[in-house]
Amino acid sequence: MFTLCIYTCLSISLCFSLSHKDLNFLLKTHFGFSVFCLSLPSITLMASIIESGWLYLITHFSDFQLASMGSFLLHESVFFLSGLPFIYLERAGLLSKYKIQTKNNTPTAQEKCITRLLLYHFSVNLPLMIVSYPVFRCMGMRSSLPLPSWKVVLTQIIFYFILEDFVFYWGHRVLHTKWLYKHVHSVHHEYATPFGLTSEYAHPAEILFLGFATIVGPAITGPHLITLWLWMVLRVLETVEAHCGYHFPWSLSNFLPLYGGADFHDYHHRLLYTKSGNYSSTFVYMDWIFGTDKGCRKLKALKHNGVGVEDDSKQT
Repeated sequence: MFTLCIYTCLSISLCFSLSHKDLNFLLKTHFGFSVFCLSLPSITLMASIIESGWLYLITHFSDFQLASMGSFLLHESVFFLSGLPFIYLERAGLLSKYKIQTKNNTPTAQEKCITRLLLYHFSVNLPLMIVSYPVFRCMGMRSSLPLPSWKVVLTQIIFYFILEDFVFYWGHRVLHTKWLYKHVHSVHHEYATPFGLTSEYAHPAEILFLGFATIVGPAITGPHLITLWLWMVLRVLETVEAHCGYHFPWSLSNFLPLYGGADFHDYHHRLLYTKSGNYSSTFVYMDWIFGTDKGCRKLKALKHNGVGVEDDSKQT
């Protein structure tokens, strides 16, 4: 799902605008010319649809409504639509051969997660989006036409991923210190066998603390609102996928170097905090640099060599 979304989102961002320089670049090579000719009708149509849809939004809703309520509704839609199917997969036992852990969560535990999520989303996330609106406006965020070029969108999204990985890694490591883990981060680790929706199951203090890693990039660059929405969608899908509990043949970690994915983060949830590692968010280079993925790499090596490994996970 996340792999397909990456391709789709990049295609959409390409449709935002194609300048004359962009066209000249595409036409320089035979391959570029062929790709451009084949994709021109769909690119033109998609660009027209996106711009028309955006014009409707900014005509009928204020910047504040779009940036606060619009962002909240988009987040909730993407989060629950991408996360709920994994509850069904676990209960029905479908695709079980791709499940990382053999243990399943009880329906009661799953329902508890959903109830808490709704409470925290409306009592923490929504007010945060409302309060942060003036900050983003002061930093240059806009929603007006024209839409940003695909180069601007892509550059900003890459910057957001890099910065978010750095900030999240250190924030996550801090949360695994003894006192903060016991009083804050242990809430998120109640689910040793994670499923998609547990990605945002956390103490309100952690939501604010680690949420900073997601919004600091956009706060610095002051992006177009559509770029902010694209970033939010990618970020939600990534964290749901990382907590889904399944490693599929089409998982992005099989194709994209340094991408963590579900297999990488599931290891983090299985272990007690004193033995934990794998603190990274999307890409794993921070764990590699600071050696906090050694346990995971050792476990993979043992499994690859056919050595039995004791599972010291805990279950809610």
